[in-house]
Amino acid sequence: MDPKVERRQKLKWRIRKKISGTSSCPRLSVFRSNKEIYAQLIDDSTGVTLAASNSRGKDVQSEGNKVEIAKLVGMSLASKAKAKGIEKVVFDRGGYLYHGRVKAIAEGAREGGLNF
Repeated sequence: MDPKVERRQKLKWRIRKKISGTSSCPRLSVFRSNKEIYAQLIDDSTGVTLAASNSRGKDVQSEGNKVEIAKLVGMSLASKAKAKGIEKVVFDRGGYLYHGRVKAIAEGAREGGLNF
């Protein structure tokens, strides 16, 4: 396995040891590929995804740079969460640094009305 991927996996496990989502306070999980970004709200007690949004979806305009698109993904996820009555979440950065696109998703979700 690539050392970079292995390092991120170890960080991810360390983060996941400390946080978990419930139905009232789900986990906002972020996955970042080179081109796209994905975010989902997960209830770990039942193993169910409550809401999801990504940069490939029709509800997110794919104009602008990747950071701007990530912010739109966060806002889209927040609106879906609000529709389901979810106000509070736990942020899971997935082993990525809290910088750039990961930070933009968090800021977009906060602007959309989620608390974490």
